[in-house]
Amino acid sequence: MTTFDYKSALAKVPEEPGVYRYFDEEGTVIYVGKAKNLKNRVSSYFAKSNQHDRKTKRLVSQIRNLEFTIVHTEFDALLLENTLIKKYQPKFNILLRDDKMYPFICITNEPFPKIITIRRVDKKLGTFFGPFANLKVMYSILDMFKQLYKFRTCNLNLSEKNIQERKFKVCLEYHIGNCKGPCENLQSESDYLKEVDQAKNILKGNMGLPRQYFEEKMLDAASKLNFEEAQEFKEKLAYLVNFQSKSTVVNPNIKNVDVFSIVSDEEAIYFNFMKVQNGFITQSQSLEVKKKLEETEEDILTMMVWEMRDKYESDAKEVITNIPLSVELKGVENTIPQIGDKKKLLDMSLKNVLYFRKEKADRQASEESAGDAKMRILLTLKNDLQIKTIPKHIECFDNSNIQGTNPVSAMVCFKNGMPSKKDYRHFTPRTVVGPNDFATMYEVITRRYTRLLEEEAALPDLIIVDGGKGQLSSASDALKALGLYGKVPIIGIAKRLEEIYFPEDSIPLYIDKKSESLKLIQRLRDEAHRFGITKHRDKRSKNFIISQLESIEGIGKNTAEKLLKHFGTVSNIYKATPEELETLLGKARALKIKQQLEEVGGQ
Repeated sequence: MTTFDYKSALAKVPEEPGVYRYFDEEGTVIYVGKAKNLKNRVSSYFAKSNQHDRKTKRLVSQIRNLEFTIVHTEFDALLLENTLIKKYQPKFNILLRDDKMYPFICITNEPFPKIITIRRVDKKLGTFFGPFANLKVMYSILDMFKQLYKFRTCNLNLSEKNIQERKFKVCLEYHIGNCKGPCENLQSESDYLKEVDQAKNILKGNMGLPRQYFEEKMLDAASKLNFEEAQEFKEKLAYLVNFQSKSTVVNPNIKNVDVFSIVSDEEAIYFNFMKVQNGFITQSQSLEVKKKLEETEEDILTMMVWEMRDKYESDAKEVITNIPLSVELKGVENTIPQIGDKKKLLDMSLKNVLYFRKEKADRQASEESAGDAKMRILLTLKNDLQIKTIPKHIECFDNSNIQGTNPVSAMVCFKNGMPSKKDYRHFTPRTVVGPNDFATMYEVITRRYTRLLEEEAALPDLIIVDGGKGQLSSASDALKALGLYGKVPIIGIAKRLEEIYFPEDSIPLYIDKKSESLKLIQRLRDEAHRFGITKHRDKRSKNFIISQLESIEGIGKNTAEKLLKHFGTVSNIYKATPEELETLLGKARALKIKQQLEEVGGQ
């Protein structure tokens, strides 16, 4: 193993602000840091190393090279550090990323825009607001929009040409009063866009313009003696005012600020972020970050502030925090209020972060307690079945078919007594014709464990077959052919009396009906049945739809499958424009099929 001559390397490091990078023996960046004085900061890792904590000592032991970049200011160092951490994702750095993909509210970029929720940002689709870490807030805003406005929910292409050519008819949403019928030109686009603008203002936290809009509409209707319309706008105004009164937490004169609070313990750091506009909290998120090295709370908070402002596209000129930032951000004032409305905001943020930390600790304690209970059940199952190992990994198989049609087999997987849904699998029999459960079980078991053997993946601790001696015998034969028989325990469960069968044993085992281990086996069996029957119904429905489409002249099975895969539903296929069909099937064929679809649809 090569060693690092840190003394020679330190001789080249200047006393300037900048960013440094540590590399391991393989040339991988393992840490990125910033410093007001590079020489002093880098030297601190190697001088008095016995005073470092365990994690820092481990970092130093792996350093084989270092590089540095000189910058003008500490702020420039913060920017570069943030960029390099995102680029290299070093294992010793705190990575401010959240595994959850939070939803956004999107106002689509099309005639008569829709308001939708979406998790992946594509700026071409429309204008995005969010992300919303608090789903309750997002849905309360969407519910308010339904009360105040009549936005369309359909996917029709409401171009001026399509509307003029009367291609569409109003749907149920129009008849129940949820839409004003722009598809039949019953609402102008300019009138529709005025309401979209109000929604945009609300999402930006600006309630003043929407309130003014409803006040003007109410007074205008009253002046024309349209008292019913005036009452409608009065009710909408009251709804908006009521929503704002519940959402306003401080003086509305606090126009645009970001609030951050941070607390820490030995293992982790917790922080809360609130984005406030006109006294209205438009965003809020709490996160936990595991500690990596001897980072100060000020440094970590500064990184968090930069990251969250970038994530939420904040342009606030003031950042309220409970401790000072380690670097002064350009064009941004850092405030630590002691009294007044801003102090109330900071106290609210601190209350949120402390509650978040307590909730995390309570959940962890609950999971540990639940883990003990699950282990007890698995131990009971091990003893009841008299197998050698604790069945932490169990796989259960079930066959589904109705009168031999659309057969499908399902395999569900439980790990540590809980469903592991990412490991669930469906199988469509390839070699079996007709309703033959025994042959199907043999094929499915063979395919499943051939795959695991080829991939050198972990085998289960227990295999459960839904069925009696016949299915169990077929599954056992498959394991014998693979050389796995006797290496992995396998049982069958018969539905009628919940009998447990073992291979080559005609006498079943009856586990106490109240036993937790039997309940676990039943849960696996029922889950496999549910998973299989759901797939069976989907397959049967798809085959029925395809047969419907095949009855139309010009559409064969392959074309039907292609159309269904592309458009999703039969309804969407009938609504498809000639141009959409043309891109999929070619001009001549699309024209012919469109004519047939219109004839069938008109019948």
